[in-house]
Amino acid sequence: MLGIGGGGDVVGALATARLCQAFGAEFVLGGVAWERWPIDPHPGPRRLAEIHGGTPLSATTLLADERTTTPEGAAFAESRMAGHLCSDTVLVDIGEGPAAVAAGIGEASRKLGCDLVALVDVGGDALAHGDEQGLASPLCDAVMLAAGLHLAGELPVLAAVYGAGCDGELSPAEVLERIAALGRAGALLGSWGLTPVLCEQIEAAAKVVPTEASMMGVRCARGETGPAPIRRGLRSVELTPAGAVTFYFDPAAALAGGEIPLAGAVLDAAGLTEARDLLAARGVRTELDLEEARARGEEPLAE
Repeated sequence: MLGIGGGGDVVGALATARLCQAFGAEFVLGGVAWERWPIDPHPGPRRLAEIHGGTPLSATTLLADERTTTPEGAAFAESRMAGHLCSDTVLVDIGEGPAAVAAGIGEASRKLGCDLVALVDVGGDALAHGDEQGLASPLCDAVMLAAGLHLAGELPVLAAVYGAGCDGELSPAEVLERIAALGRAGALLGSWGLTPVLCEQIEAAAKVVPTEASMMGVRCARGETGPAPIRRGLRSVELTPAGAVTFYFDPAAALAGGEIPLAGAVLDAAGLTEARDLLAARGVRTELDLEEARARGEEPLAE
């Protein structure tokens, strides 16, 4: 189970991991080695060579424990989750682009005995078209979904959206419009809502792994509605019952139906910079642009 947006997406992925566990399947959690700016003020994701600790699994993945950090000593969300669960997690390096990421995840899956890869996005920006007013971080999701498309010929790949609109980027209405489109394209596979017990588990994980977005799903499941500020008040989330639901879809069918256009745009990118440039050509600004601007002192230092 891989959180595909970096940062705290690994907490949202825990919901799907627990669902699989309920059916008797073992799971390995993981995510992208890209922390949010307040935790790691380094523009862009970390490469494997920069990561301190952990055990390499492939050219683009490693197995992280609670001591795995950035060069400056900041713990990754996945490292914190490893300590919380007392179970190692997977860190993914997306620097070489989707095809290389897919090869690395495939090799890691074989070594770990995994027969399904689930790619979980918190919020729903993985379904973005690129013209949404609130869209701020489409690059990581697009690269990881594109990697899943490459990997699908080797392993079953499932994609998921946890907490519709809970990251303050796409609105719940925009995400649900895209979910409906997945249904029309024959790509929607089903959904599952947070239970009270799982809410407690997500909440416990969020105390160890800082994440506002994944906790919004818990608040939705507990019946909260209406606007809720996040990111130090810079963004607002509309809490709705849909935020308590994880929607599952087939990424290959979604691509064929034109429903994940940003992943399709970066599918053949040779690296992260090229993927960013391909999105820029569509008029899409990414989280990498924002972080590089912050590093130059051109953007406010807030999430």
